[in-house]
Amino acid sequence: MKKKIKVLALFDAIRPTKIDQDLSKEMKTEDWKTEANVLAALGTLGHPTEHLAIFDNLDLLRQKLEGFGPDVIFNLADQFKNNRGFDQNIASLLEMQGVPFTGCGATGLVLSKHKGTSKKILGYHHIHVPNFVVIPRGQRIARLKKPKFPLLVKPVKEEASYGISQASFVNSDEQFRERVAFIHESHDSDVIAEEYIEGRELYVSVMGNARLTVFPIRELVFREVPPNEPKIATYRAKWDNEYRKRWGLLNQFPEDLAPALIAEIEDICKRIYRLLTIEGYARIDLRLTPDNKVYFIEANPNPILAEDEDFAQAAAKAGLSYPQLIDRIIGIGMKTVRG
Repeated sequence: MKKKIKVLALFDAIRPTKIDQDLSKEMKTEDWKTEANVLAALGTLGHPTEHLAIFDNLDLLRQKLEGFGPDVIFNLADQFKNNRGFDQNIASLLEMQGVPFTGCGATGLVLSKHKGTSKKILGYHHIHVPNFVVIPRGQRIARLKKPKFPLLVKPVKEEASYGISQASFVNSDEQFRERVAFIHESHDSDVIAEEYIEGRELYVSVMGNARLTVFPIRELVFREVPPNEPKIATYRAKWDNEYRKRWGLLNQFPEDLAPALIAEIEDICKRIYRLLTIEGYARIDLRLTPDNKVYFIEANPNPILAEDEDFAQAAAKAGLSYPQLIDRIIGIGMKTVRG
């Protein structure tokens, strides 16, 4: 019989919480789907589990660690005080506590989430990345010499396509300056402008530390988008079901990738994962050009783990049930050497 492991599931909240906060209402909502799915899987696995949602009070975590004494923290907290930039700080705090936790550590989060830094590292190691430029807030928005239009203009650190819309696709200096100013002001964020890579949008799920598992590739297919329109994974393209229906957007397993190409993509994704010092699990977003050149777009450590999202779907295709996936993530977290 497998040893039962005490698990503390750590969530983020959008308002102040108490240590014994009743989250049953939240668990029924779309926003808490991942948390509900993970708790259900932990129940199926039979691990003694408690949960804690934190907004701005870290003392609640200290109390929970002392009172419950978990063997491992299942870390689903990816913001603090509604700021997603602090997910790396939560990981740093957990590293300092010395309690094993799931997912990526602080260094991997820092390197991966800054779209400019990750591309500099990978470009240096001869992985194809789009030409790009980073425009910090407060800096004059100059004319571009390189990269070339059309460009995608987006916040440099956001994930889940936050801050990406059709207006992110720019074709002229004027559009470029307008969009950069808009993101500087509305998102209070530095900007990355990168060349638009024509091609297919692929999502590759990777799990592990020393030994890596690459799950079957997923693709975002743009069925109804006219041939001359940009095919970009905007925020609405990912999260707005009506919008997805209207443009025929589907996440699916591609059936026409040659085995040699799949092997090459898997190899590239393992290299990316290691070069960015990712731990636990991640989803790597790529573009595949018509002549089968693979471009890195971004890495998402600790991607959404809901049962119906790409990561869990890819794991299921590889034969891992959802509770098995959650158990595997816990096992990897408990073996990860931090600091």
